[in-house]
Amino acid sequence: MDARHAGETATTPSVLRGLNDLHRRLEYQLARLEDAREAAPALRELARDLLHTVDMGQDVALACVLLNQIAGSYAVRHCVETAVVVAIVGRGIGLPDDSLAALAGAALTMNCAMLDAHDTFNSRESQAGEGLSGEERARLRRHPEDGARLLACAGIGDEEWLAGVLHHHEDDDGRGYPHGLASHEIHRGARLLRLADRWCARVSARNYRRSQLPDLALAELTNAVAAHDAVLATAFAVHVGHYPPGTLVELRGGETGVVTYRPALAGTGPEVACLRDGAGRPLAPPDVRRLDSEDEIVRALTEDDAELRFAMKAIWGPLAER
Repeated sequence: MDARHAGETATTPSVLRGLNDLHRRLEYQLARLEDAREAAPALRELARDLLHTVDMGQDVALACVLLNQIAGSYAVRHCVETAVVVAIVGRGIGLPDDSLAALAGAALTMNCAMLDAHDTFNSRESQAGEGLSGEERARLRRHPEDGARLLACAGIGDEEWLAGVLHHHEDDDGRGYPHGLASHEIHRGARLLRLADRWCARVSARNYRRSQLPDLALAELTNAVAAHDAVLATAFAVHVGHYPPGTLVELRGGETGVVTYRPALAGTGPEVACLRDGAGRPLAPPDVRRLDSEDEIVRALTEDDAELRFAMKAIWGPLAER
C-alpha cells in the first residue's frame, strides 16, 4: 500500500477531501503529459478514483461543485467538476462501469491540450472588444484533436475516452468543432460530456463574471438538447435537478438555506437546511426539512443575495471534511 492510500485509510472518508486530492493528482499528471509516454495507468486510476469518490456521496459531490469547494486552479478544477456531473448522470442512466470510467477519464482530460491558456482565452472571449487572435482561435478549435492525439501518445487507447475528448465541443446543430458533426454522428457519451461541461462552466463563478443560478442554467441547456436527445435532457434534469445540493434558496415562508439532498422520490422536493428563519434570524442548529414539493422554493439565490456563510462540514458532516 502506498503512502497516499495509507493516509486515506487512517482518516474518515470524505468526498470533499477526495475531490481535492484528485485535483492535485490530476494537475500533476496533466502538467507532465507531453513528456509521459506511459501515463495511461495513472490516468485510468484517476478516473476510477473519481467514480469511487462520487459514489461515496453524490449529493455532497454536487454541493462541492456549486460551492466551489474543489481546490486549485479553475482550468483543472473545471475538469474535475465536469467529471463529477458526468459520473452522476452516467450512473443514473445505467452506463456500464467501463464506459463510465472512460467518460469520466475523458472529462478529466478533455482540455489537456490547452490548460495553459484555458483561463486567459475564456476571459478574453467574454470581454467586449477583446477577442482572440486568429492563431489563438485556431488553437482553441484544434484542442480536442490535439488532446486526443496527446492522450493516444501517452498510452490511452480506449476509443470511448478518445472520442469523448475529440467530440466534447461538437453541437447537435452541426456548428460545433473540430468536425462540425450532425447530431446523429455524436455519441451520447460525448453529448453528455458536452452538457456537463457547459453546465459546470455556467454555474461556476469566475474572476471576470458571476455564476449563473443552477435552475436557469439547467433550463437553458436542456431545452437546447431536448430537440435532439430528449432522453438525455430528461436524465440530466432528474439526476442533477433544478436545485441541486449546494444551491442557496429562499422558501415560501421567507426562510433562507442551502439544498442538502436531492428529492428522494419523483414529484417530491429536495431536503433543505434552513440557516435563517423568515424574519432573518440565524438558526443554530439549522432547521433541516424535506420539502413536499419544489414549489416550496421561491427562488435560487446568489451568495451575495443569500448572505449565508457556512462550512460544508457543518451541513454534510464528515463527508464534507477538508
